[in-house]
Amino acid sequence: MKKNMGSIDQVIRILIAIVIGVLYYTETISGTLALVLAALAGIFVLTSLIGFCPLYLPFGLSTRKKV
Repeated sequence: MKKNMGSIDQVIRILIAIVIGVLYYTETISGTLALVLAALAGIFVLTSLIGFCPLYLPFGLSTRKKV
C-alpha cells in the first residue's frame, strides 16, 4: 500500500474529525446524523494515521509531495 496523502491533507482530516467529536460531545449533533458523522470521523482518523486514502486510487490522485 503506497502512501498517497500529504501532511496537509492528514492535518485537515484530523481537524475535521476533532470538530465532529466536539459537536457530538456537546450534543450539537445527534441521532442518525451523529452516527454517520462519527463513522466519517473514524475513517478520517484511520486514513490520516496510515497516510493512505483508498478513494484516491480510482482517480489517480495523490496529495503527497513527490520525492
